[in-house]
Amino acid sequence: MEKKQYDVTSEFSGMRIDKFLSELDEGLTRSAVQKLIENGCVTVNDKTLSKNYKLREKDMVCVSIPEPVLPEAVPENIPIDIVYEDDDLLVVNKPRGMVVHPAAGNYNGTLVNALLYHCGDSLSGINGVLRPGIVHRIDKDTSGLLIVAKNDFAHRLLAEQIKEHSFTRKYQAVVCGNVKEDNGTVDAPIGRHPTDRKKMTVTTHNSRNAVTHFRVISRYNGYTHLELTLETGRTHQIRVHMAYKGHPVAGDPVYGGKNYLKNLNGQCLHAYYISFKHPRTGETITLSSPLPQYFTDFLNTL
Repeated sequence: MEKKQYDVTSEFSGMRIDKFLSELDEGLTRSAVQKLIENGCVTVNDKTLSKNYKLREKDMVCVSIPEPVLPEAVPENIPIDIVYEDDDLLVVNKPRGMVVHPAAGNYNGTLVNALLYHCGDSLSGINGVLRPGIVHRIDKDTSGLLIVAKNDFAHRLLAEQIKEHSFTRKYQAVVCGNVKEDNGTVDAPIGRHPTDRKKMTVTTHNSRNAVTHFRVISRYNGYTHLELTLETGRTHQIRVHMAYKGHPVAGDPVYGGKNYLKNLNGQCLHAYYISFKHPRTGETITLSSPLPQYFTDFLNTL
């Protein structure tokens, strides 16, 4: 059981306890906090309370979060496009629309379900029963290359490369508007959106540094085709950074604003290139994926 403690300062005096905890802990929604309160897992000054309790300065809030009971992902015979495989790892070309790992509302039909069928027990266990082998992830409606570790040794060394920025990941995207610079960098920290917890945003509050490099491939009337290189790997990083710059990814329903091109059925974003050192041999592995049909069709219309 995880335990957390918060001391209430004057700025939070008068705030409801459920709102306070959901804002300070990005892992807790307001409804989740209310459930914890109902189950007696939240105390103020060592006393249980109601969910509408209003805090006072110098209150001491304690939260006990029970360990989640997770279902195990099950193998499913789902075809996957494997572009590289050996005893330590494999690289798959994920189609747009496929969720990477099981989560609430998506416990089957994911890439992990397909990997369990293909690999059996040969997947790293570092990320637990719902994310076996997953070293990094890409969004459901982003297509492209994703590396998967078959053992913990490979997983640790690949994760170190990502942390040290020696693991190269390049994307292609079509963004809205005319990007004036031929190349550049967006260096802006990303954190959870303060009011919409399903979104990320550029913020200095509870954020992590995020850096995206971009280069113009071609320009069209009202759109720009970009190559983007990740220096860091934050959730929704490219989508958030390009929207922040005023050039949201075409078709992005979350960050694209009201006119996000619904007919694209998701953002026009493809992870087309990765390069890394093999965790066992030290050999540099470089792989690329051609632009998928949805992407080339959109370019052709432009």
